[in-house]
Amino acid sequence: MAASPRLILASGSPRRSDLLREAGFSFETIKPEVEEIEDDAVPVHDLTAMNARLKADAVARDRDREDAVVLAADTLVLLGDTVLGKPTDRPDAARMLAELNGRTHQVFTAVAIVRRSHELVCELSVATEVVFKNLTDREMAEYHDRIDPMDKAGAYGAQDHGELIVEKMSGSMTNVIGLPMDEVVAALAAWFGITPET
Repeated sequence: MAASPRLILASGSPRRSDLLREAGFSFETIKPEVEEIEDDAVPVHDLTAMNARLKADAVARDRDREDAVVLAADTLVLLGDTVLGKPTDRPDAARMLAELNGRTHQVFTAVAIVRRSHELVCELSVATEVVFKNLTDREMAEYHDRIDPMDKAGAYGAQDHGELIVEKMSGSMTNVIGLPMDEVVAALAAWFGITPET
């Protein structure tokens, strides 16, 4: 039986690494050196897909990685018609949390998995609906005191004291964290013959 190809996670996100590791995968991590596309005119579904593919291609393009399977993802929060990415500073993070407060929003994650040597590309997208609790200004400030909101779309993390802010969630929680694991596990096995080692 042929050995499984090398798996590379094209991401600097510790949360995505944790999710893959907890699922039992063996992989390398390489942070893609790309400038993500930001365009309010592009629907969030398309924008996340474009950025996920951009990251995957950037890492897979290296000759030493052409036979590897490169997995990349991009996550954005959609509140009504407004796209929320990562905050630029603490006041921006506070503004985002205040906008989400007591409301329902969607979290979109697009995943691109590329194996250049075999010209294989698998792309998928998952959406999860999240309802926030009605929080006081003090509760929102205390939540941000407990976590680092700066590297999180929407300035919050479901895995970081999410019980303090989230009323309910419909769909994949790992998607909200940054990688829809049910879909990723199935795609890696079906398309690339990669399965968890444990």
